[in-house]
Amino acid sequence: MKTLLMELFKDESGVTAIEYGLIAGLIAVAIISALNTLGVTLGNTFNKVAEEVANAG
Repeated sequence: MKTLLMELFKDESGVTAIEYGLIAGLIAVAIISALNTLGVTLGNTFNKVAEEVANAG
């Protein structure tokens, strides 16, 4: 029993998978935040252009 527990504590494959999962999650959150900010900025730009075009006519 003691040997089995020692082997489980030495096995780090699950820990590595969890670390990769956390890194992927953080990258996904960063990408989503960046795209959200970009979307808001683009929306504001298009609205400003639309207003300028509407006022020019």
